[in-house]
This record gives sequence, structure tokens and C-alpha cells, in this order.
Amino acid sequence: MTRVSREFGNTMQKEAVSAVSADVIFASSRFPNYKIGANNQIVDAKEDPKVLTMKEVVARETALLLEQQKRLSVRDLASKFEKGLAAAAKLSEEARLREAASLEKHVLLKKLRDALESLKGRVAGRNKDDVEEAIAMVEALAVQLTQREGELLQEKTEVKKLANFLKQASEDAKKLVDEERAHARAEIESARAAVQRVEEAVQEQEQISRASGKQDLEELMKEVQEARRIKMLHQPSKVMDMEHELHALRIQLAEKSKHSLLLQKELARSKRMEKTISHIYELGGTETLGSYLRIKPCSDIAPELSECSIQWYRISSETSKKELILGASKSVYAPEPFDVGRILQVEIIYDGQLIVLTTAGAIDPAAGLGNYVEALVRKHDIEFNVVVSQMNGADHPSESIHVLHVGKMRMKLCKGKTTIVKEYYSSSMQLCGVRGGGNAAAQALFWQAKKGFSVVLAFESERERNAAIMLARRFAFDCNIMLAGPDGGSSIGTK
Repeated sequence: MTRVSREFGNTMQKEAVSAVSADVIFASSRFPNYKIGANNQIVDAKEDPKVLTMKEVVARETALLLEQQKRLSVRDLASKFEKGLAAAAKLSEEARLREAASLEKHVLLKKLRDALESLKGRVAGRNKDDVEEAIAMVEALAVQLTQREGELLQEKTEVKKLANFLKQASEDAKKLVDEERAHARAEIESARAAVQRVEEAVQEQEQISRASGKQDLEELMKEVQEARRIKMLHQPSKVMDMEHELHALRIQLAEKSKHSLLLQKELARSKRMEKTISHIYELGGTETLGSYLRIKPCSDIAPELSECSIQWYRISSETSKKELILGASKSVYAPEPFDVGRILQVEIIYDGQLIVLTTAGAIDPAAGLGNYVEALVRKHDIEFNVVVSQMNGADHPSESIHVLHVGKMRMKLCKGKTTIVKEYYSSSMQLCGVRGGGNAAAQALFWQAKKGFSVVLAFESERERNAAIMLARRFAFDCNIMLAGPDGGSSIGTK
């Protein structure tokens, strides 16, 4: 780029001016954009080939608005018009900036033409012709710039029209939204007022109906009473009949009162008898696993227990469910592991009178028994020394020592090297504490190895007896067998 200065003449003498071709072909059909840089130098501004013209932008926005206008709600349409208005304002601003750039281009062209005119007067010959061609080219560029400005003015006019249209449409949309909102509010208020009027009318009708119904009822009662009075005055014989009936009812009432007094006296006498009977027996013994409970008479008038019917029950402390203990019909009962945490109850029936005795609380576990059982569980086979006191319901005279083996899968009773019975855990096997048997009941258990073979075994201590029951039930539970007594009293195995 050549910079024009006062020393231009001297410079032209030293350097030859490069020739300018007449058939110049420009890359663009419009005048290029320029910017004035430092020291009044002209700098080319790079154009973005992707930038759309103002007409294309306006046409695209208009098409989008027309396409969406039919399927938008009033509120959405107003919002779209506001966005279009903002876009139009933006386009107007861009047009203003382009107009300012166009003015700068005119200034640059005028400066360039003045410089070429000044250069024309200082050169001669072929250089002068080149300068004249350059001046003609600048004038042609000025004409193109003027045409472009005309197009810009037309686009600016269209943008202004679109902006005014969008502004008017936005105002109309806002007005329409406000009108619809006001109309909806008016309808809501009208509906509320109508509902309130209906409610008031219904309440008023209900009040009138209640008042009129009450008044009608009172009038009807008065009329009935008056009719009865008139009828009684005209029919004195019925009055006499009613007096006789009333006298007979009074006599019957007196008789019923006497009978009621007799029944009350009989009931009081019966209650005193029951109170006296309920205090003629009591439960003795420790309410703990490893001990036994005994029914003891506490009055001289207590009948013999051998003449009474006795039955023991266990009661769940959570559900209060009463469970029969089959075979427990003696005056002595030794709690077994199933009874731990439950309340024991015994019913005594004598001469039609029922006496019920209950433990003060749930049966407590034996101290240290749980740890003892956990230590034995680690063994594969646990042995206990026992004495067979009964076999198949008959007393066993021999008091020789036997060995009871409680294993993971089976139980076995041996005498020396002889195996008396050996059975795997099954649903036909039964095992529980002896239900009766005097003071030794806490040390004995009942075992039905299989159908047709049962024994009563006496252990060396209460601890071993309860440990054997708990171990057998635990091993049977591992084999999916619920090992219990003849009543099958528990739904789960004792662990």
C-alpha cells in the first residue's frame, strides 16, 4: 500500500510507479470492507463467508413466525413476537453500524481519489494513463458503493417495517392475553358467586325444612294428646281397665324385686364360696428351668388332689395364647426348655368347681445352661449317663447305667456295647420333659424313638437333662425336624 506524502515527487523520481492493469477482476461483486488503522492506514477486514445477509435473516425469521403462528397459544405467540421484536432491533442496530461503515468507505474513496488527482498532476506519460485508469476504477467503485448503500437503505426500510409489524403484533398479543386473563377472572368470580348463592340457598332451605318439620311434629303431638284425652273422656271403661292393668303390673314388679333380691344373695354366697375355694391351693417351687412346681393345699378344707382333675397349660406372654400340655395331669410339673419365657397355668376341677393357679411370671432360664449347651454343640456326639425308669409305659426294674448318645443326625441308647435303640431324627420321634413323676421329674425326660418304642430316662442332674433336650431339638431343627412332646406344642425348635 502506498502512503501519500509531501515528498511524493521526489519519491516518484527515484522509484517507478507500478502499472495498473485495466482489466482488473475483483473477487467480490460488492465493495470490500475497510477499516482505518493506525496512522490513517487502510486495513482489510476479513469477511465471514457464513454470515447471512439482512434480507435472508429477515426472510427466515418471518417464515418461522408464520409457520409457528397457527400452533402457538396466545401467551407463546406473544413471547415469540417479543423475541422477533428483539431480533428486529438487533438487525436495525446492525444496519446502523453498516451505514457508519459505508460512510467510512466514502471518506476513504474520496481520500484515495484526491490522492490520485494530486498524483495525476505530477506524473506524465504512461504513468499518467495508469493514474487516470486508477481514478476511473475508484469512480466505478464509488458507483458500486452508492448502489450498495441504496440496497442497504431499502433493507433498512424493510427491517423498520418488520420491527413495527412485530411491535404491533406483540402489543396485540399482550392485549389479547390481558383480555383473556380478565375474562377468565371474571368467569371464575361469577362461578364463585353462583356457588355461594347456591350454598346459601341450600342452607336456608335446610333451616326452613328443619324448623317446619319440628313445628309440624310438635303440632302433631299436641293433636295426638288432645285426641287421647277426648277419647278417654268418652270411654271411661277403658280407663278402669288400664288402672287394673297398672295394678297388676305393680304386683308383678314387687314379685320380681323379691326374686332379684334372692338371686343377689345367692350370687354373693357363690362369690364367697369361690373366693374361699381359690385360696385353698397354691403353687410351690421355684419358677425356673431345672426346678419343679407342686400344687400344695393351704387350707384344712382343701379336698384331696387325688380326687381332683388336674391339667397344666403354658401361656405365651406376648399373644396370651393358651396351649395344652398333653399328659401333664399330676400335681407336680417340671418345666422344660419349651416353657422358658412362658407362663404356666394349672386348672383344678373338684365337684364342678374350677380353681385356676398361675405362676407369678414367665419361667426363667437356668443360669449358665446356654453356655454349657454352646460348648457341647461343637462336639459331633454327646454322651449322657442315664437310668431307664420306664420302657413302653411299664416300669423298668433294672437300675443299671445306660448311655444316651445325642448326635448331629441321630440319637442312640446303649447299655455297655449293646445298642438298645438307634434312630435318625424324624417326624415320628418325640422328646420332652417328664410330665409328672414326683420330685425326680426335673431330672427325667420322655423319648419316643419311633412308633412302638418309648422310654423315660433319668439323668444325673437337671442341667444334663435340659442340655440333652436342647441339643437334640437343635440338631433336629438343623435337619428340618420339629422335635417336641406328644402335643407338638411348639411351632419352632428350641435352640
